Amino acid sequence: MTTSRAELAAFLRSRRARIGPADVGLPPGFRRRTPGLRREELAQLAGVGVTWYTWLEQGRPINASVQVLDAIARTLRLDEAEREHLYRLADVPAFTARPAGCPLEPQVQLILDSLTLPACVYNGRYDLLACNRAYAGLFPELVHRRGYERNAIWHLYMTAECCMPFVNLADELPLMTATMRANFARHLGEPAWEGFVRDLSAASPAFAAAWQSHDVAVPGSRLKIFRHADAGDLRLSTSSMLLAGTPEARLIVYTPADEATAGGLARLPELAPLTGACAKHGRALPPGGPPS
Repeated sequence: MTTSRAELAAFLRSRRARIGPADVGLPPGFRRRTPGLRREELAQLAGVGVTWYTWLEQGRPINASVQVLDAIARTLRLDEAEREHLYRLADVPAFTARPAGCPLEPQVQLILDSLTLPACVYNGRYDLLACNRAYAGLFPELVHRRGYERNAIWHLYMTAECCMPFVNLADELPLMTATMRANFARHLGEPAWEGFVRDLSAASPAFAAAWQSHDVAVPGSRLKIFRHADAGDLRLSTSSMLLAGTPEARLIVYTPADEATAGGLARLPELAPLTGACAKHGRALPPGGPPS
């Protein structure tokens, strides 16, 4: 079984498990040992053959048309991000993988430096590629790291709770992980991506559990709340913009959501780092971590 087919099989099983019989108007029945719908129930609702769907969920090398995948997606109640993820894993031509990322163009840093608001560039795995001074003031522990520890996902999962400046982390981190999971479909079989997932899964049970949920999401505007030692709570809305010519690279700009946050950001260079700046609980970089 290829990596993409194994990923497709696991994704379909995870989505089927979350749809209960009552959700689609079926009686609960007796002796139901599996969560969610049975394979034959899903196949019947989607109008596809039971054997064909079983083979698809087993990761066998069978072709699936857009029409059939549409029917499965509707039955599984997939959202936009999940639907795109399904098509990409099934190797539908409309969603073939994009080419590998390219280096950032020099003018990107000039754009970042011209902004007074915190701003940065992440790739699809949340590696920090570039940032401006205001962002560095918000996240000094991330900016001055190397390798895996310069990755926002790694940093958030591996920072001790006592040093975490992210107030609404429980809401935002699952969305970040789901966004990375959607991007992962474009990099199946790539040692750098698979090594990152393997190493972080070994280091963080919380990440391992979130990753195995197979949830996917697309980037969007978010409200992130951070706690600063002197400025207090900073409520920031994020805007995400793709950079042309650099696949998966996104320019993220943090804008104040209220007047108190705007005042705190204006004084940020004069203030101490975030309460998350805690060297005592730093984590060592595993062997093989990518360079910064």
